[in-house]
Amino acid sequence: MLEILGVSSAAESVYRAMLGKPELGVSGLAAQLGWSEEQVRGALDELARLSLVRQSDQRPGGLLLVNPEISLVSLLARQEVELTQRQQEITSGRLAISKIVAEYVDSVQNRRRVDVEELNGIDMVRVRLEELAHDCTSEIMEFTTGGGQSAESRQASKPIDQALLERGVHMRCVYLESVINHPQTVSYLDWLTQLGCRVRVAPSLPLRMVVFDRRAAVVPSNPDNTAVGALLLRGSGLVSALCALFEHIWEDAPPFGATRRRDEDTGLTSQARAVLSLLAQGHTDEVVARKMGISVRTARRITAELMTQLGARSRFQAGVIAGERGWLQGSVDGSAVPD
Repeated sequence: MLEILGVSSAAESVYRAMLGKPELGVSGLAAQLGWSEEQVRGALDELARLSLVRQSDQRPGGLLLVNPEISLVSLLARQEVELTQRQQEITSGRLAISKIVAEYVDSVQNRRRVDVEELNGIDMVRVRLEELAHDCTSEIMEFTTGGGQSAESRQASKPIDQALLERGVHMRCVYLESVINHPQTVSYLDWLTQLGCRVRVAPSLPLRMVVFDRRAAVVPSNPDNTAVGALLLRGSGLVSALCALFEHIWEDAPPFGATRRRDEDTGLTSQARAVLSLLAQGHTDEVVARKMGISVRTARRITAELMTQLGARSRFQAGVIAGERGWLQGSVDGSAVPD
């Protein structure tokens, strides 16, 4: 019953026993429940951490129940705060998209020229990308989702990337961390960096996109199926929002090839912390896997390891405990290195 508040079934059993007989000590509770004293002490430690019991001032080492009307309501309030914080994280994650929508609405209302070109099918997308790359003169910013890239995708990108870099175009790309498990993509990124492209990696990315000269951007028309087609966006408002999103993620992403570090406070890798953040937002293992470019099996393994590390019995409880420990605050990876 109290598991929704983060109270384990063992701690709840001890709590209810103390409600009926508050005078019982550790040995008395152990006898009544048929447990060992060690089990009872473990449950009492949990109740004390949740502020459901406190130390007795009259009996050294003794514990007293905190008035349930105060303690349980306070515990529920903390859960509500955590839920609010997670909702705020989801809201802030959608901020860039909201800005794009707002700019689009403003442009229509002000009768400005709306320049959104729909590109249907992968062939049309690649032709348009070749044209935009040919006309690009100064800078490219790119998010590449999906983890390891297919041979067809690498073959299509190689001559375009080479021509851009040989012309002196400043090129920055962010790939998913999971590419390190795909040797062919790793080789391709090594080749890119040797030509002068600056590559960084992130545990997850919001969408696939390419921005040309901060004036035009290509984004998928359906982020869940990039093969369907794409949208070519122009205009300072629309593209500026995407550029701001890129700079935000670029700032926190470590360079490709850098040693992956664990967070000093949590001991988590950036990948594990990203999984935790996505779980806290309510995503399924399938969605987590797609966003991070990993297999569903890997996503489930990382989730299980996180639940074990947190001592959680459910995904919801894992999110609550992580929130209590401050593991959901800040960026996914604070180990960004200036490049």
